[in-house]
Amino acid sequence: MKASLGPLLYCWPKEKVMEFYQSVADSSIPLVYLGETICSRRRELKFSDYMALANMLRESGKEVVISTLALIEAPSEYSELKKQVDNGEFIIEANDMGAVQAAKEKGLPFICGPTVNNYNLASLKKLHSWGMQRFVMPVELSKNWLNTVISVEKPEFEIEIFGHGYLPLALSARCFTARHQGLAKDKCQTICISNPKGLLAQTQESQPLLRLNGIQTQSAASIDLSPQIDEMVKMGVDYFRVSPSSMECIALAEQLLNANTPKRTASTESFCNGYWYQEAGFNHQS
Repeated sequence: MKASLGPLLYCWPKEKVMEFYQSVADSSIPLVYLGETICSRRRELKFSDYMALANMLRESGKEVVISTLALIEAPSEYSELKKQVDNGEFIIEANDMGAVQAAKEKGLPFICGPTVNNYNLASLKKLHSWGMQRFVMPVELSKNWLNTVISVEKPEFEIEIFGHGYLPLALSARCFTARHQGLAKDKCQTICISNPKGLLAQTQESQPLLRLNGIQTQSAASIDLSPQIDEMVKMGVDYFRVSPSSMECIALAEQLLNANTPKRTASTESFCNGYWYQEAGFNHQS
């Protein structure tokens, strides 16, 4: 099993993004997903910037995938999507069915991201017949679900698990970050750039509950399935995805690449893995 680095889900300044991916280029991570998947109003980087980064990463020996928006809300966003699909150089990660359709129409291969609702083998086989080369298992599904799917017949496509990072739980037409600041979505001033790991939401009892990332809702705790890597290998999983939220995620992905379970240092970071065990997502089994 190999390690992959998922697309950056947060709005960072362009300089920080460039610095981050230069460090990725210098790493041994073999597979990198690249692109804006949350909100088209995040204009720090343009399509040309992502293509330049993709070429730089490819020249450093990486397999590069262009990730698309997970929620298409306007014709202009679909036009941008078609530009990504028809980029002529890199395979895409389709994060909604519009991207799947656009790739299918062009006869191009694609990868299904975790926000595409793949819940049974019949759907996966149909997507594979349309060009799907790999699918990232939706984060709310369990190892038992995956094991059942794999045991029916050996899949002809690759399997990737979202193994570390803040879980993408839901998307909305409303921007929670802008609303929290009393701003309208259309005049948001890209306020989410002020929250490089999203905005933590707590219960009335001050318990961490969710993480607001623009129009996306994430888990408050980071999923950590690294102790299950050996089990995943036996099941036939091809890639373990690390979803980046800091520069430290690069070193983490490299540790996983070398089959080392990351050592946790004392910190306030909380972890979860409930979905993997068919439990409430915020639960954690040690």
